[in-house]
Amino acid sequence: MKRGKKIFRILLKILGSILSFALIAASCLALILAHPQTEKNSSPEPQPSLTPSPAVSASSEWDLRDLVMSFPAPVMSFITDSGMTFVAGSSRDIRVDGGIGRIVTLDWQTADGEPVRLQSIYPASALSLLDSGYHFSNKLGPTLFGSESVRMETAEVVRLHARTNSALYVVMVPPDVAPSLSALSQSLQLLSAQ
Repeated sequence: MKRGKKIFRILLKILGSILSFALIAASCLALILAHPQTEKNSSPEPQPSLTPSPAVSASSEWDLRDLVMSFPAPVMSFITDSGMTFVAGSSRDIRVDGGIGRIVTLDWQTADGEPVRLQSIYPASALSLLDSGYHFSNKLGPTLFGSESVRMETAEVVRLHARTNSALYVVMVPPDVAPSLSALSQSLQLLSAQ
């Protein structure tokens, strides 16, 4: 009997040692996997304020170069041969927290004559410049230039907006055009002065 108790105690010690080792190993593994990552700055660097400049307008697609040159980031526009007709464009300064920003507005028409408005807004953090009165849609917006867009609506307008590191981009269409927003967004490009 004594011999059986001794063997039992030895087995319990061995089992206790194995369980202790497994517990220590699991704790070390958990600490390694849970090693805190260095905190990355999720908010973009503040963009510099602009110096005021006179308003610029464009009455033809050929004048878009002047609007692009007046904007400190790429300007959203439709690609050539997209089936869209250019109507007018303008660039104007706006007051933003800490200085001056700029909005480039391009008005286009679909082949059916429906209006489509594109806005490029600098700085990218100027969400407060978007018109109020919209409510969030239950439909997802398409990706614009690598950023998920937010879809918002009123009774008269469906709006997509997406923020990149360089600017805030806005697409506004009437509700009749909204079903083709994904196709329209694939015809968009960023025009840069460089």
